[in-house]
Amino acid sequence: MQRLRQAARRLKYRFASHALILMYHRVTELPNDPYLLAVTPKHFAEQLEVIRRYGVPMPLRQMVEALQNGKVPKRAVVVTFDDGYADNLHQAKPLLERYEIPATVFVTAGQVGSRREFWWDELDRLLLQAGTLPARLQLNLNGNAYERELGEASTYTEEDCRRYRDWHIEREDDPSPRHRLFRRLYAELSALVGGDRQTVMDELLVWAGAERTGRRSHYALTTEELILLQAGGLVDVGAHTMTHPYLAALTGAEQNCEIRQSKECLEAILGCPVTSFAYPHGSSTPESVAILNEAGFVCACSSHPDAVWRDADCFYLPRVVVRDWSYKPFKRWLRWWKDG
Repeated sequence: MQRLRQAARRLKYRFASHALILMYHRVTELPNDPYLLAVTPKHFAEQLEVIRRYGVPMPLRQMVEALQNGKVPKRAVVVTFDDGYADNLHQAKPLLERYEIPATVFVTAGQVGSRREFWWDELDRLLLQAGTLPARLQLNLNGNAYERELGEASTYTEEDCRRYRDWHIEREDDPSPRHRLFRRLYAELSALVGGDRQTVMDELLVWAGAERTGRRSHYALTTEELILLQAGGLVDVGAHTMTHPYLAALTGAEQNCEIRQSKECLEAILGCPVTSFAYPHGSSTPESVAILNEAGFVCACSSHPDAVWRDADCFYLPRVVVRDWSYKPFKRWLRWWKDG
């Protein structure tokens, strides 16, 4: 049965027209990448070369127009970015221009211009960077007391950073107490809504004696950078809510604010309509789609890994995550998705 399924997949991917939407987050060099968000500039350039050679690069809006007409452009590849890091302008856009490949960047509007890091990056800065923390942690997590004695793990050295630089959250092992604490807090914080999560992060910063101003390497786009990103027409800007919540965890009214305010905020900065959207964490409900429709969006991207087929829902477009692969591994991966 497994061989039959594989054969059926190969036939479907080889002969039925389908497109592919790629999901990136960052193009930069990082000392550690616990969320696997970054692709180095060197590897990104190699990946764009593969896309140019083996695919048909296409703007998201053009692919959506084809879908609405009941067609899928053969070998189409759409490049997208989530979150709105500043390196999307400074590192990714020059390479996109070199290879003449369009892209859409989905921006978390409430983060634009902030000198604080995204909450997940703040957690990395507090726990997985060199430094000494208080020996005892006490937090209020969603009404529940959370306590942890760090013991020897209160100190995390430069040697620890080097030793564990390749560790990431998708691994099953936790090589130190810091990593166990990091994983636990990430899970707890992910389950909170924006205001509650921010309160906990503020408590953590005070506990750690850390500055609110984050690392420049982890800044989001400023308003000026956002305008420059869209200038020239190669890169389009889409919305990604105000605060990057799990939409399915919000009430209808809260979803409405997150979605509509992000659109209005970005349109006020850019002076043009923002009509594409990406669900943070891939989280959505039928009410999310209704709000997007009413607000004037024409498409929304999910995090469901699949190709885009002719019957795809324009408000639940699948995407596949790209990792930090060099030319040959990326080529094999892309051809597997394109040809089965």
